[in-house]
Amino acid sequence: MNDKTEELRDIFTDVTDGEETVTESQENTRGSLERDERTDEERLESVVQQMRERYGFETELSNDELLTVARGFYDERSDADIAEELGVDEDEVFEARMTLHLVGEDDADEVDLAAIRDREEDDATLAAEYGVNEPQIRRYRRVAEAEDQSRAANDRYRDEFDSVLADAELSERMASDLREDGLEDATDGMETDVDF
Repeated sequence: MNDKTEELRDIFTDVTDGEETVTESQENTRGSLERDERTDEERLESVVQQMRERYGFETELSNDELLTVARGFYDERSDADIAEELGVDEDEVFEARMTLHLVGEDDADEVDLAAIRDREEDDATLAAEYGVNEPQIRRYRRVAEAEDQSRAANDRYRDEFDSVLADAELSERMASDLREDGLEDATDGMETDVDF
């Protein structure tokens, strides 16, 4: 050993109280991703609160009512049904959905959103061009705006809703299918026409 190495060795043993080697115990863990310990309800409330702070919602609906809108959307209920449950106007439910980035496939099925997204013409001009009325064009522009906001946020809010609400529905459906398949397998080949 040269002098420098010996000097470093002495420093090391002084610092480690004379230990010649130092090892750190390792623990076996599964996976490397952090697990979210919050309940589904807490996760949903957190998403709505984050969106409210970021976008400054202009809705009179409370966070609980916004969650009702989100659940209704994933249950494939119409805005009219959700509005009736909440005792509000259907347009308010539509606006709440757009604010939550919950755009359905049929929200703008009559027009190409990419075509109207950056158009500067007024509503009347676009309505005449597409053969729809002005409120419909305003609606389509609002859908395009909601999609743009969602993309700007990397769809993270929509993804969180999907992970809680869509995955819950999928899990329930899969569990139901498994029960049915298990029962079918268990009763396969059994005689059911038995005389006692």
